[in-house]
Amino acid sequence: MSPVKLISSGEGNFSSTMAENGFPNATSLLNSEKAVQELLQRSPLMETDEHLIEFSEALRTVAKALRRAAEGKAAAQAEAAEWKRKFELERTRNLQLEHKGQPPAERNGYDSKRSNNLTPQATEQSDWCCGSNGICSHEVLQDGDVDSVSQKGSGKYTRKAPFELSWGCDGEHSDRHKHDVVSFEKGNITTAERSSRQIFLKWESQPQTVLILTKPNSVSVRILCFEMIRWLREHKGLHIYVEPRVKNELLTESDYYDFVRTWKDDEEILLLHTKVDLVVTLGGDGTVLWAASMFKGPVPPLVPFSLGSLGFMTPFHSEHYRECLDSVLKGPISITLRHRLQCHVIRDAARNEYETEEPILVLNEVTIDRGMSSYLTNLECYCDRSFVTCVQGDGLILSTTSGSTAYSLAAGGSMVHPQVPGILFTPICPHSLSFRPLIFPEYVTIRIQVPFNSKGHAWASFDGKGRKELGAGDALVCSMAPWPVPTACQVDSTNDFLHSIHDGLHWNLRKKQSSDGPRDT
Repeated sequence: MSPVKLISSGEGNFSSTMAENGFPNATSLLNSEKAVQELLQRSPLMETDEHLIEFSEALRTVAKALRRAAEGKAAAQAEAAEWKRKFELERTRNLQLEHKGQPPAERNGYDSKRSNNLTPQATEQSDWCCGSNGICSHEVLQDGDVDSVSQKGSGKYTRKAPFELSWGCDGEHSDRHKHDVVSFEKGNITTAERSSRQIFLKWESQPQTVLILTKPNSVSVRILCFEMIRWLREHKGLHIYVEPRVKNELLTESDYYDFVRTWKDDEEILLLHTKVDLVVTLGGDGTVLWAASMFKGPVPPLVPFSLGSLGFMTPFHSEHYRECLDSVLKGPISITLRHRLQCHVIRDAARNEYETEEPILVLNEVTIDRGMSSYLTNLECYCDRSFVTCVQGDGLILSTTSGSTAYSLAAGGSMVHPQVPGILFTPICPHSLSFRPLIFPEYVTIRIQVPFNSKGHAWASFDGKGRKELGAGDALVCSMAPWPVPTACQVDSTNDFLHSIHDGLHWNLRKKQSSDGPRDT
């Protein structure tokens, strides 16, 4: 049976599924998907015919696309109905106020004493306006010094059209609602002070509990840990938490450390953020990654001490730990909010977009590569339902700005300040000379999918561990996690970042040019 006959024999022609506005409705799309599925069941394919196998895979891709289109159409209709309801409520409210005979200034809660100034004032926010996913402004410009053709000399007020600015939210399951994005001044939109500015932490009460995490199999780290615990207990009177491994080492050393606390199972780890005020890491960047992976939700402030090799996230020196910890415990301290990525694996057999595996949080990057396969990786990339590109090469890196100096940098990505809110999109050895890295804003959702006609599977690794296999039709969805990792700074975030790339990478260091050469006359 030819492909043309296969398509024409399905239930319903695609042209008949088009609505009056030129878009297919949800019911027709679902019927089209059923037709494609029935075609696949009615036409068993021989394994020896490669063309028919490729055609069947293409039909499966079409069926999945039709299902997504139907879901998107239903979501759009629900959103349109909600906006229509809000519009009707506002129009009814305005008509009621007009029937009462109130002037516009009283209707919107403005002070008539400012009639000579051209100053907009925001109204009170109603239930439907300025909700959980938007910022609204209802403003009135008073007709004082400005000439108005229709109201000139009448002394009346000219009502400025209300408008709303809201962050895009991908359905009700999104938790990325923003409330401090824009400010309104004289009807103009200006950027507000963002949370990415330098942040200071000031303790409202004295910290009581400290968690100490150490790099394993290091004699110097073990000695420093014993000494630090004794000093924090005797001079600061703090409660100390350590890992079970470290607790056994402490008790083997001396019964003096019996006061040190630990946990028994994963359920207690999930509650650590409610008990611990501060986290101290003794090691390198890997120890910081391990500390971040322990907390699936909120993360207490981290004080990372450098006992590793490079140390892009460990600005404090271990030999001065007393002075550093004393300053941190007193406060205030400068901190860097290191954003994390929240990753979900959606299998092809999932019934909807929210039927995912357990989310995984990464502080550096998530890498999708070809594993042991000799074929090039074939990945379809989408950003907020918009097609980005098809990756053909060794793989792809989705990195945070904190991880920009790690794998992404080695693959040709740019170094980015850790407090810049963004997601790095870096290909690994792409089979194209024009494939350059990108940086997406923080609020987008990136979807990486293995197409059905891919010759091999892909593998995803999260901060260099926890590899997961991605088969044909499987997808990896990544977005910015709501809980960042606050790390203490020695000076401030910018100074620490520049110091790390200068000392760790010897960035832009070169031999100075000799001054005794020929000179321009």
